[in-house]
Amino acid sequence: MRRRRFRPLHLAGWLFADMLLVLALVALGDRGDPQAAKAVPSPGPSPSATATETGKPRPKGPRSVSREPVTLTVDADYGDRAGLEKKLRAATKRYAGRQAAIVLTFGRHPDPGGGQAYARRVNSTLTRARPDMFEKTTRRDFWKGGAAGHASVEIYFYTY
Repeated sequence: MRRRRFRPLHLAGWLFADMLLVLALVALGDRGDPQAAKAVPSPGPSPSATATETGKPRPKGPRSVSREPVTLTVDADYGDRAGLEKKLRAATKRYAGRQAAIVLTFGRHPDPGGGQAYARRVNSTLTRARPDMFEKTTRRDFWKGGAAGHASVEIYFYTY
């Protein structure tokens, strides 16, 4: 019986893959944490020099979307667009200056089509109520069973 010899050539591929994995881990571990980097004050211009034209400081760090929504409720007749706009403006007043990323609106109505139409009406009125807050926002219309003329609005704001 002939005995097989050990040939290390077939292990070269595994060795290459392992070395590539080690290099990838070293490269990932070498990257600094952007959140920790902003915590250390660096010598530079005063905060007033980095302020925007409106006097507010510029946000630092990466932009993301909040995990927790802000939930608002709105009650208005379907045809009363001016009243709906006024109620939306009042409900979002305390969040002025923030920008919404995603809005999920649940329109209540006994019929799914009517509830979704009411949610669509509320979403289209958001831009008229607060154009700076809802200008480039992703919006979705949903139906929730119940009495007509009521909507629950979940707003996911951008964070820094």
